Amino acid sequence: ADLDGTLVARSDVRNRARGSGAMADLLVATARQVVADSGVDPAEVVHGVVGTPGVYDERQRRVRYAMHLPGWGRAGLLDRMREELGVPLEVHNDANLAALGEYTYGVGAGSRLFAYIMIGTGLGMGVVSEGRLFTGAHGLAGEIGFLPWPGRRRGPERLEDAVSGVAVAETARRLGMSGQLTAKSVFDAARQGDPAAVEAVRLEGERIAHTVAAAAAVLDPDLVVLGGGVGHSVDLLLRPVREHLRTLTPLRPKLAPSRLGEDAVLLGAVATALGTARDLVFERRSDGS
Repeated sequence: ADLDGTLVARSDVRNRARGSGAMADLLVATARQVVADSGVDPAEVVHGVVGTPGVYDERQRRVRYAMHLPGWGRAGLLDRMREELGVPLEVHNDANLAALGEYTYGVGAGSRLFAYIMIGTGLGMGVVSEGRLFTGAHGLAGEIGFLPWPGRRRGPERLEDAVSGVAVAETARRLGMSGQLTAKSVFDAARQGDPAAVEAVRLEGERIAHTVAAAAAVLDPDLVVLGGGVGHSVDLLLRPVREHLRTLTPLRPKLAPSRLGEDAVLLGAVATALGTARDLVFERRSDGS
């Protein structure tokens, strides 16, 4: 992106890496290709931002709690990426970046305090208060997937086990659907009126309502945005979420679908990078370098 925030080159690549090292290599190769496609001299690129599940530990210089990316928390992995790219890299939680992107470019603009609930492979939440991310004392604010949930399995279960794309597919299978199920295929079947899929979507709406109720009680947001892979099917979810929320709590913040869709994390990364990049470029020009 240039200093106005305009995207000048972009690449969307499916992750087929089988390990964290291969995924890091893929990221580095993709970033290099994007710079080459932009026509910009690599020396002119001043800053980069990585969005990732989990929480970046500044002291240990590694990602923690990225449960769905085995090995991604390995020490030295991100330092290696920094060295190979030759660019300073900030690392941020993807839900936090999505929230910042939605505040800067999307439906959250002007909100005093809003929560972006990202529902996809996992479950996370980003919180923007007065235009700034709220991340807590250790960067863990918004890790709502770790909240306890009274599930069907033996032993403790987390909210993420009930509110995620995987949970939608598991519920649909339990209700009688068969085949290779994904959240997308279940939502598509619900749009066609499949009874099991319709019930799975209704149950997902109830669980999301519990998530919204928890956020409302703790944060008092004026807006809650639903995003992520499951959030893209918000046309089916908003009604059951709102209906069940009325039975759970008198606290009912405004609900809205993400306006940025799959680009929320990307645009949040751009907004974050611009804050640093503009200062760096100004300093370079001021000292004549």
